Amino acid sequence: MLHRQIRSQFQGMRKIPFTATDDEKRHGRDTTWTLRAKEAPDHIKTNWPGCSWIVEVITTGTRKGKQVTPTHTFLTSLRTAPNALLRLVRQRWSIENEWPWVRDVQLGEDAHRYANRVGAPLFSFLRTVVMNLLRRAGYRSVHAGQQELAHDISRMLAL
Repeated sequence: MLHRQIRSQFQGMRKIPFTATDDEKRHGRDTTWTLRAKEAPDHIKTNWPGCSWIVEVITTGTRKGKQVTPTHTFLTSLRTAPNALLRLVRQRWSIENEWPWVRDVQLGEDAHRYANRVGAPLFSFLRTVVMNLLRRAGYRSVHAGQQELAHDISRMLAL
């Protein structure tokens, strides 16, 4: 219900007073982030005390040669410049992509045979240690660090 109420505030020719845009070219993707924000209407503020703005973020880009345009909506109590708000939204996604994606995709955490057993917390801790050691050693990519150190025990232990 709330999602529908927020989405309706951005449809049609409604005036959206706060906007920000940012472009990014990384990992073979060309992406444009567009933030649109406005003061939350009274009926949303009533149900969500402390809410000041409603926000829509549209990400336009190509992924694997196909055009993608996901749209996300948010409530926030922050009152800041639109560019700063867009930066905060992107940082949140960056954090999400930095840890859980690496843990699952590159380190295979969810697919591991201990995922639902007693040893799961120990292996999760070890994965965290590996990620932190690699990042501290200057590897931006966990995969690149694994590839480079996989057969060099002395360099691995030096970390």
